[in-house]
Amino acid sequence: MKTNSLFSFVLRYLGFLKAVPLLPLVFDSMLKLQTLWTNAGLLDWMDELEEEILTWQGTSTGLHQYGGVQFNAYGKEIGHLHSNGLLDVLYSKRIKAALIKQGRIEPHHIFTDSGWISFYIKKQEDKNYAKELLEMAYWRLRSKD
Repeated sequence: MKTNSLFSFVLRYLGFLKAVPLLPLVFDSMLKLQTLWTNAGLLDWMDELEEEILTWQGTSTGLHQYGGVQFNAYGKEIGHLHSNGLLDVLYSKRIKAALIKQGRIEPHHIFTDSGWISFYIKKQEDKNYAKELLEMAYWRLRSKD
């Protein structure tokens, strides 16, 4: 998965700064400005995805602690979307392994040994797959309750 070079640099060399209050939110705002300049359509797709998720019963959104929009179902996080189009979703390790075999997602950019996955939305078709990923996490959570 080709990542945003600014995002990769910050994660690799400045990741320790995520503990500074509000700094991750400021950085995510900078990512949003970069996205506006480099791929403005992505912001529309991200807004459309958020609107779609909010139509599902029991869902809400909020600010993620490390920037971006956090998607919640019944008060629990199912994923979050950074302002550069990077979607992170939580699954079991078994489901994650099956998804990786399909070749469209990758292990989380930080927590590689967890159930978290990462997927970049780069084009409009990716928005639909991102919705599917969040929907799988949503139904997985609902089936546990």
